[in-house]
Amino acid sequence: MAGSAKKATKKFEKKHLKDTIEHRKEFAKVKQRHRLKEKKQQSKRIHGRAESEQDEQAQQNGIVGRKSAADEQKNAFAEMNVDDFFAGGFDIPDAAPKKKNKPSKKDVPPKIGKRKRAAEVEGREDHQEFSTQIDNEENDGPQSDATSAGSNIGDLDAHIEQLEALKDKDPEFYIYLKENDAELLEFGDHGDLAEIDALSGGEKEEEEKEEEAHPVKKKNKAKASKANQDDDANDTITLLMAVLAFRSAAYMNEEDSKDRKYTISDASVYHQVLLTSLEYVPKVLNHHLPIKETTSGKVRVSLESNKFKTLTPLIKSHASSVHQLLTNLSDAAALKLTLASIEPMLPYLLPFRKLLKVILKTVIGIWSDSASTEATRITAFLIVRRLMVIGDSGIQSSVLKATYEGLVKGSRNTTAHTLAGVNLIKNSAAEIWGIDQNVSYTAGFGFIRQLAVHLRSSITRPSNDSYKTIYNWQYVHSLDFWSRVLSSHCDSVAEATAGKASPLRPLIYPVVQITLGAMRLIPTAQYFPLRFQLTRLLLRISLATGTYIPLAAALLEVLNSAEMKKPPKSSTLRPLDFATSIRAPKSYLRTRVYQDGVGFEVAELFSEFFILWTKNIAFPELSLPVIVMLKRWLKEVSSRTSGNKNTKVNQMVVLLVQKLEANSRWIEEQRYKVTFSPRDRAEVERFLKDVEWETTPLGAFVKTQRKQKDEQIKLVERSRLEDRKKRAAGGDVEMEDADSVRSEEDENDEDMKD
Repeated sequence: MAGSAKKATKKFEKKHLKDTIEHRKEFAKVKQRHRLKEKKQQSKRIHGRAESEQDEQAQQNGIVGRKSAADEQKNAFAEMNVDDFFAGGFDIPDAAPKKKNKPSKKDVPPKIGKRKRAAEVEGREDHQEFSTQIDNEENDGPQSDATSAGSNIGDLDAHIEQLEALKDKDPEFYIYLKENDAELLEFGDHGDLAEIDALSGGEKEEEEKEEEAHPVKKKNKAKASKANQDDDANDTITLLMAVLAFRSAAYMNEEDSKDRKYTISDASVYHQVLLTSLEYVPKVLNHHLPIKETTSGKVRVSLESNKFKTLTPLIKSHASSVHQLLTNLSDAAALKLTLASIEPMLPYLLPFRKLLKVILKTVIGIWSDSASTEATRITAFLIVRRLMVIGDSGIQSSVLKATYEGLVKGSRNTTAHTLAGVNLIKNSAAEIWGIDQNVSYTAGFGFIRQLAVHLRSSITRPSNDSYKTIYNWQYVHSLDFWSRVLSSHCDSVAEATAGKASPLRPLIYPVVQITLGAMRLIPTAQYFPLRFQLTRLLLRISLATGTYIPLAAALLEVLNSAEMKKPPKSSTLRPLDFATSIRAPKSYLRTRVYQDGVGFEVAELFSEFFILWTKNIAFPELSLPVIVMLKRWLKEVSSRTSGNKNTKVNQMVVLLVQKLEANSRWIEEQRYKVTFSPRDRAEVERFLKDVEWETTPLGAFVKTQRKQKDEQIKLVERSRLEDRKKRAAGGDVEMEDADSVRSEEDENDEDMKD
């Protein structure tokens, strides 16, 4: 009686025998496939040697022609034994398909190693043939696991041998490829093409294994075909072709474009290539390298994965092509479309700092260019903002620096037509500087210190031209920009909501001090417009941050100047636009139109200054010195012998004094009703907290004054628009006084210095 099986044997048969048998069968299949592959390769080599010998013999005997298809088939089958024939799956040998008809991809496997090139071929299909061969290899289908595993290495070796043969046979063409399409020659060194092919093949193998594990899924062929179409769209080889086509389109206008391998002469094809590549490349990258975004807005991309290393050359090539395209485009719609395609690419460009800085500089240039449309500028701003959000502290510092430099460069020339664009730059830049306020404080302190150094140098080392480094539009817009940054992010309401003070709040004091110093650098009537510009930006800071800034003294200096005390001379000049001026032309000095404009600005700025404290419990004490000085000035200018004889300006100041006195009396009446002492700071801060500022005597006056100014601005804008339309239509319409405009532009050009 035979002994019974051991317990371990039974356990093995029950749990592991089936898997072991299947594993051995699979291993046997793989070994058989390897043997078949070796036999096929040996058969091809023997067949190739036989053909070469026959060709040589035919040439020696002078015989021209070729064998019939039947003879070639016969010889091919003669090379095989019975086992090879049945193991080959009844495939037609490679010698058969030598007809003129176009062979199908399934019938004829690609022969990369036997590619022939005629002497007259100009080599315009290097990347296309290369990519097509890879596509053919993928479309042949997975004949066997061993074949798919070894095809990439074999194809790459064949490609390298082909390039080496090309180097020996046609060195001129090899040098041409090296100069124009170096990536084609460098693929073998880095293994990029093999990795890309392996990446695509690996994805398809995973899907095939999944289908084998779940045979039920094979029944739904409609869904499977749709999935295959999506896989083809996300294929890395197709991505390579799209990147190369886009590169050809981007460098089309270069001087050596005629010598390049690929040229696009049709405008419709060029447009289609741009649209397809700009939309397709980011989608495919997101498919292979999904972006993970945290709650704070930071992004994460798997930088250590093989996929990222494989796609790195394509990412850099596409980004360089986009940058090249941005520098050459002039159409606003195409420029906006190209800019919009950069935003989804930013997470993949973070590791490439140099390339990212080059692209950032170009985007900032478009954002700060006065010739760009508003939509294009906003699109560029969104890119900069996105980069500021997802970048680390180093990238953020670069973004802030580039943004500030672009702002200074873009605000060099300021006119009525470019003022709106400059304000857009300043507002959008102020938003960027508030994203990470800790980094912004470090960078901002250096730029503000630079402004202080310029001011100090102008004061300590005075010369005929030293003031020009301060009294120019770039310096004024820089100070105005910092006022917008501080008023936006150091707002009392925003800080109360956040529960802590803004890191930018310590910058308020140096900005205010620099502005006050620049305001009084040259206290002449010619620079009253600049003083008014700086006063308004200080009012903005004071309103948003609740900081008291003494501005009454600077405005009283204007009234006490000879320009406002002496009688003016009549003039036919148009009123000066103080919103777009920092210096008055000499033709405006001592004229009635200039004196009226300065008087209106002073009265308005006084009312805007006091409206900030109209509900403050100390308003009577704050306004008393100003009321006394204004009454003294009115007494001097109202003299019949030495007055300015300008009733219009004097009446505006009289009305201002009346409103200040009325508001002081109203505050005193409200103070009589309180029961707390001045030491109770909490009650002092809550004084008239529930009262709207428009209901105060001064508030009602300021509200009416603002409405009148808004109507005046609308009237001026409407007049400018009509004049612009008439001038565009060819009408001879005088837009501005010629003398005043010329003198102002000439003087402003002298003041504009870096």
